[in-house]
Amino acid sequence: MNLLSAQNLSHSFEYELFHNVSLDLYSKESIAIIGMSGSGKSTLLHLLSTLLQPNEGKVKILGKEVAAMSKKELALLKRSQLGLVFQSHYLFKGFSAFENLEVAQILSQEKIDESLLKKLDIEHCIHQKVTELSGGQQQRVSIARVLTKKPTIIFADEPTGNLDSKTAMEVMRLFFEYCQEHNAGMVLVTHDNHLASQCDKVFELSNKELKRIK
Repeated sequence: MNLLSAQNLSHSFEYELFHNVSLDLYSKESIAIIGMSGSGKSTLLHLLSTLLQPNEGKVKILGKEVAAMSKKELALLKRSQLGLVFQSHYLFKGFSAFENLEVAQILSQEKIDESLLKKLDIEHCIHQKVTELSGGQQQRVSIARVLTKKPTIIFADEPTGNLDSKTAMEVMRLFFEYCQEHNAGMVLVTHDNHLASQCDKVFELSNKELKRIK
């Protein structure tokens, strides 16, 4: 099943970042986007995940064009179908780690998966305040919060940037397993070519163009 389709995307700020970008994401598939810093990788991810609207081109999610959606439809899509993971954790700092997961549980009506906490090695610190956790623990809690929603598409922007290499590979393996088990898909932006190579498809954003290299 086609989960995400981007057709001829172009975007500029003070200068043109990229033009004529197209890609498709299918169920159980992972896509990595690599490129030099400043090439527009994160901006492209923001377009694909509905956080930004492209200057030109179309984005379809689950068969429906994003630009044609009402604000209510778009809000529901983001809440129930899309999971966004960033290098910054964006957790609620006044809450415990578990209370952060409860917010996702309430919004999505999905139960917190105890096995997920064990896989991410955060079950022992889940009731601590966010501010008491290390940067790596905070990042793993933010990943747990996203996966608690049971999203259909995961958008991940340098999600392992605060993790050591061993934990980073474990987290990536968890993402891949999730996509297979839930018929989901993932779009990953990373500067780590080794992590990118684990994905089904790899694209490089360079010289304002997106080229498939795997």
